[in-house]
Amino acid sequence: MPSIADRVRQIKATLPPHVELVAAAKTRSPEEVRAAIDAGVRIVGHNYVQEVQAMIGQLGANAASWAMIGHLQRNKVKTAVRLFDSIQTVDSLRLAGAIDRECEKMGRIMPILIEVNAAREPQKSGVFPEAVTSLVREIAQLGSVQIRGLMTMGPLVNDPEELRSIFRETKVLFDRVASEEIPNISMTVLSMGMSDSYAVAIEEGATMIRLGTTIFGPRT
Repeated sequence: MPSIADRVRQIKATLPPHVELVAAAKTRSPEEVRAAIDAGVRIVGHNYVQEVQAMIGQLGANAASWAMIGHLQRNKVKTAVRLFDSIQTVDSLRLAGAIDRECEKMGRIMPILIEVNAAREPQKSGVFPEAVTSLVREIAQLGSVQIRGLMTMGPLVNDPEELRSIFRETKVLFDRVASEEIPNISMTVLSMGMSDSYAVAIEEGATMIRLGTTIFGPRT
């Protein structure tokens, strides 16, 4: 069975140069994450504030760039902005405003992605596609966050081809927002595709993929 380092090297060897790899580290041990970082992973994604707090405590804040890739509750924002280097799951002006206020106190600007609920799943977080541009315009007026692009999850499916139209729609939306030339945003990151779907996501325009099982193996 290949090691984490072998898997990271194999993945990186197949990725186009413009695609950034995020190691999705939910439930993984510091030792597993360290192995991925040592093999060349630069960005580590976490779903929970408490989990990344423990991880940084063991590995150090400078070991990687730490990205929030799970739903962020507003009551966790104060802690999150002290731990994460970027937040990929902003889906409301209220959440963006809370991040902005905490970052202003710290004198920092937080890079964020707008989470798009491209499949319009009622039980999931994320803003529906038709509301993205107006939300971007509102958040762009905040001084201590900067929109860097979009992120989408996609529903659970048996065949990744079923996600192709969702990824394609998100890329069209990404290009549309970029073409608006809204001040104070920088549309460079399209984060979509996970272990089972990243190949399709890259074909449809992803510039960032979030891989857990493909790097670390199945969860125990």
